[in-house]
Amino acid sequence: MPLSRNDILKASDIKTEEVNIPEWGGSVLVRGLSGVERGLYESSLAPKGVDGKSVFDTVYLRIKMLVIVCVDEKGHPLFTEADIEALGKKSAGPIERLFEVASRLSGLSEKDAQVIEANLKNAPKDGLSTA
Repeated sequence: MPLSRNDILKASDIKTEEVNIPEWGGSVLVRGLSGVERGLYESSLAPKGVDGKSVFDTVYLRIKMLVIVCVDEKGHPLFTEADIEALGKKSAGPIERLFEVASRLSGLSEKDAQVIEANLKNAPKDGLSTA
């Protein structure tokens, strides 16, 4: 039986997962991205530079994702954009584990990773965005 418009709009389809981070002394709740959040996240990775060309942000690729998807028990974000620099100074291991879970929950595929990798290879070496 096909789903109705209301069935689709009422469906609770954004999953969460608790990820143990022993380096930080506990666990972090991670949720998947919504469609709009994914679009905004991807757009944030290639902001326009002063010359009007997009500059791919390789430095904060994972951190920007974590700012969106790490939440408390009520679903409120743990971080804001103001935390990007500080979060970026944390150990790469926990950040990578959280990013992997967030990617899986958000439906980011191997193909998406290949597109990101291609953008990384084509990114200007001296003009990376940092926020």
